[in-house]
Amino acid sequence: MNEPPVGKPLVPLLLSVEQAAEMLGIARTSMFKLIGTGEVESVQVGRLRRIPMACLEEFVERLRGSGQRET
Repeated sequence: MNEPPVGKPLVPLLLSVEQAAEMLGIARTSMFKLIGTGEVESVQVGRLRRIPMACLEEFVERLRGSGQRET
């Protein structure tokens, strides 16, 4: 398996619900609500629920976009 270049941390493609919640600074139950409403996309890996990093970033971008006002 290829090692990441020295000095560059390995960025995960999939996050656990707990990891995603921690990254957003919200509670685990709030993360499950976002998943349940479809606001944050998730995938099933066997019996595990995972959130793709890209989907978490898209969610944050949507939040940022909804907060902007036209001048």
